[in-house]
Amino acid sequence: MKKFIETIRNIYNIEELRKRIGYTILLVLIYRLGSFILLPGLDPEVLKGGISGTQEGLVGLLNMFSGGAFGNASIFALGVMPYISASIIVQLLGMFVPSFRKMQMEGESGRRKMNQITRYLTILVLAIQGPAYVAGMIPAAARTVTWSPFWFNLVSTVILMAGSMFVMWLGERITDRGIGNGISLIIMIGIVARLPYALVAEASQKFSGSGVGGPLMFVVEMVVWVLVILAAIALVQAVRKVPVQYAKRVIGNKQYGGVRQYIPLKINAAGVMPIIFAQALMMFPMLLGRYDATRGIAAAFSTYTSVWYNIVFGLLVILFTYFYTAVTVNPTMMAEDMKKNGGFIPGVKPGKKTAEYLDGIMTKVTLPGSIFLAIIACLPALANVMGVNNQFASFFGGTSLLILVGVVLDTLQQIESYLLMRHYDGLMKTGRLTGRSGM
Repeated sequence: MKKFIETIRNIYNIEELRKRIGYTILLVLIYRLGSFILLPGLDPEVLKGGISGTQEGLVGLLNMFSGGAFGNASIFALGVMPYISASIIVQLLGMFVPSFRKMQMEGESGRRKMNQITRYLTILVLAIQGPAYVAGMIPAAARTVTWSPFWFNLVSTVILMAGSMFVMWLGERITDRGIGNGISLIIMIGIVARLPYALVAEASQKFSGSGVGGPLMFVVEMVVWVLVILAAIALVQAVRKVPVQYAKRVIGNKQYGGVRQYIPLKINAAGVMPIIFAQALMMFPMLLGRYDATRGIAAAFSTYTSVWYNIVFGLLVILFTYFYTAVTVNPTMMAEDMKKNGGFIPGVKPGKKTAEYLDGIMTKVTLPGSIFLAIIACLPALANVMGVNNQFASFFGGTSLLILVGVVLDTLQQIESYLLMRHYDGLMKTGRLTGRSGM
């Protein structure tokens, strides 16, 4: 405890870090405040319990990412998801379209062009999602204005688009002048905002005697939850280090290169995207319930706790892990960059052979990572079957847990870098964060 207090004091002593943390907190508070402001022309009493149908499936995922703003019909209801969707589309275009691939290889200038294209594409996605949200999600009973449906939908769509662009701007400002990745931090804050309510609901259920197992079971759940968090941390930080030797060069009176470094290939390079893609596809079997011949299939996938749902869901997570890893990790580009800088993997020829070697390693390490990711994705269903309520069960795995762990670790690494630059001890004296040098 004494060490932790000393670290907080060190953080306060660094003026730049203190200002960045304060700036981040201020923008996060603005985002949370906007999450409770309803769209104009809606009755708050009708929407007091939220929009029905926003707790399950992909819609429930969107509501979770927005911190409940999606279900409350807030001006920030669409949140950063349109921006994330646009970013995924641009990444896929970079894999299949030569002009986008060329921009990816242009360095900083190419990155700026890609960011600008992503912003324009975000507006296009908002122009599609905004009217769909207003027409399909907001009940007619909640509308208090006497406008025609056309004008209400138009005004609400414009406000939703402006709200999402403002949230995206907040995220960019946090990235530039705050701490951590702004977009990821905004998503994490939305998830964390639901955690206290979930914990209170679970504790009330267990201690009141209405839950399975009583107070002892609540203690067991807390222990299991901590173990799951530790496993998620191991998954996020696990890397396969590939040794790289750089050739020795003498320029003038100075010697460059001649050192051995490592390429850290992450076991879970895809992050949470495979789970999001798989959850989106698991919505389609529900449509089969409209037909008599396929009603039995729809019934088997009607709840996320069913056996068939989790088997298919887990297989989809594994499949999308390989797919998204192939999109985000380019062994050919890594081999070319290594060759340009005079680097080589000992025992492997530069160029094509190096690319094949790196691709083989990624294929091998992705298998255990994808299986582990599938297990974590299915843990909320198992927790719910074991008696955990729906709200708290979502924090036992899936996107909620992985985003929380990933963003917290990323933010801690940035704080660590500021502390170590000024020769202070980091946040954790024992143990090491990825990227932190030994002391």
